[in-house]
Amino acid sequence: MNLAIASGKGGTGKTTLAVNLARVIGGPVQLLDCDVEAPNAHLFLGGPARERRVIGIPVPEVDPHRCDGCGECGRFCAWHAIVSFGTTPLVFPELCHGCGGCALVCPRGAIRETERRIGEVEIRQVDHITLVTGRLDVGVAAAPPLVAAVKAARREDVPAILDAPPGTSCPVVATLRGADAVLLVAEPTPFGLHDLELAVATVREMGLALGVVVNRMGSGDDRVQRWCAGEGLPVLLEIPDDLRVAQAYSRGELMVDAVPAYRPLLTGLLARIADLTRATGTVRAR
Repeated sequence: MNLAIASGKGGTGKTTLAVNLARVIGGPVQLLDCDVEAPNAHLFLGGPARERRVIGIPVPEVDPHRCDGCGECGRFCAWHAIVSFGTTPLVFPELCHGCGGCALVCPRGAIRETERRIGEVEIRQVDHITLVTGRLDVGVAAAPPLVAAVKAARREDVPAILDAPPGTSCPVVATLRGADAVLLVAEPTPFGLHDLELAVATVREMGLALGVVVNRMGSGDDRVQRWCAGEGLPVLLEIPDDLRVAQAYSRGELMVDAVPAYRPLLTGLLARIADLTRATGTVRAR
């Protein structure tokens, strides 16, 4: 199964749920930290990285001796990463998405591609959990290619949990694409409901199986549950606002280890997720 855990806003407990679900799975599992701008799953699992891979994207380099300034490259680029004013084009690598289109449309073959580093992928093994972490370099805006590199490290024969970035931006869509099911984590507050609505609209647009987890129950009201009922969305789990969980989190400990009473709640959630994916017929990989 390929399960993505996402949220409309940061701080809802998305990573907490992802790492604890990985812990209670009774067998090998991959945890893919796709929140490449602020990865933090490794803080709860520990262990040294056994492997590091530098990730880059191809960016254009123009040969001024072959270029005649026709401007085809600039007209093609939707991101304005290469611009010509009748002379040798200017290249803005930080805007480039690495599609390679400018080199393809150049009639004189004056453009070749060079590698530009955008970040790293780290792999750790912690008990039965293989943690794959993407870490975007400071100042780099091209997160989706690094998300793709994290997902490319996944083995198809092992279940995977994908910890998505918060919100509904391009890196989130890149993470959710191809998932068998999506869990959206929400807080029972006005802000939590507002951002959940945005996230639900995104997941529905992608046609993915969807369930909701309400975290920190007791800190707000039941507005999220009432909205989900009206939308026909299943609330698969409610996690109480528990001081013991917050204290364990602040120490970098897993909830199911610090408060074992939560372990059966999460194993029950796994069973409900399996029922959800079977009901929608979306499971493609196990």
